[in-house]
Amino acid sequence: MRVTTRQISRMKQRSERIVMVTAYDAMSAGAAERAGIPMVLVGDSLGQVVLGYDSTIPVSMDDMVSHTAAVARCAPSPLIVADLPFLSYQVSDELALTNAARLLQEGGAQAVKLEGGVPVAPTVKRLTDSGIAVMGHVGFTPQSVNQMGGYRVQGRTEGAAAEILEGALALQDAGAFAVVLELMPTEVAATVTERLTVPTIGIGAGPDCDGQVQVFHDLLGLLPDFRPKHAGRYGDLAGVIDAALVSYADDVRGNKFPTEAESFPVVSGGSDGSGSSGSKKG
Repeated sequence: MRVTTRQISRMKQRSERIVMVTAYDAMSAGAAERAGIPMVLVGDSLGQVVLGYDSTIPVSMDDMVSHTAAVARCAPSPLIVADLPFLSYQVSDELALTNAARLLQEGGAQAVKLEGGVPVAPTVKRLTDSGIAVMGHVGFTPQSVNQMGGYRVQGRTEGAAAEILEGALALQDAGAFAVVLELMPTEVAATVTERLTVPTIGIGAGPDCDGQVQVFHDLLGLLPDFRPKHAGRYGDLAGVIDAALVSYADDVRGNKFPTEAESFPVVSGGSDGSGSSGSKKG
């Protein structure tokens, strides 16, 4: 059975910490499924992590639908939340509704996430009134990186902190089932978490949020040259992968691969042995 938004809400009521991780493809989705992660975010951060862009801004609806569908196929248990990408919801509520429907109907998500506070609350209400589960996102909002002047911690002044709280409350009032708090002082996130009845999910917002979300690749050390201050590191897989590829290349150049174990003999007795390799890749 797939985790529901109601179950996520009850986790806050029970003071049970909520675990969320990004996943962008079948491999990462399968890993989240096996680990028992209750909520998966198909983030538009895939633009940087998977597609090689320098921000989330170039990510399209087609990108999000395709990656969300891959995750949904391979992670049948977690609640899947998919990002609405840049300008997919800001132009009009009708466009937001159309694009959110694509993520649910074509992508297989159970909820969508959009960025912003008070200005996007009416859009959140339109979506939730239409039966779409919405996760909000305040603090640093990556789609506004150019307007914000770069990747910067938000809410460091009294006025800025009050604006974050106002935005989070507006999202809750509009029907959001949870709110992401990104890149803000611990004290600000703690205040927002205390004031909201819906769960808060932190990323770079300290330990007092109801849950945490981290990027799959950051957690596993898959991007050795990029490590945000807020990112936990639970593996160094880039080094393992690099070493494995170097060993493979050395074996091919030295005619050590393939060996007899990876080769196929002639089969007698009428069978050509087709389909017996067990390989899914060409």
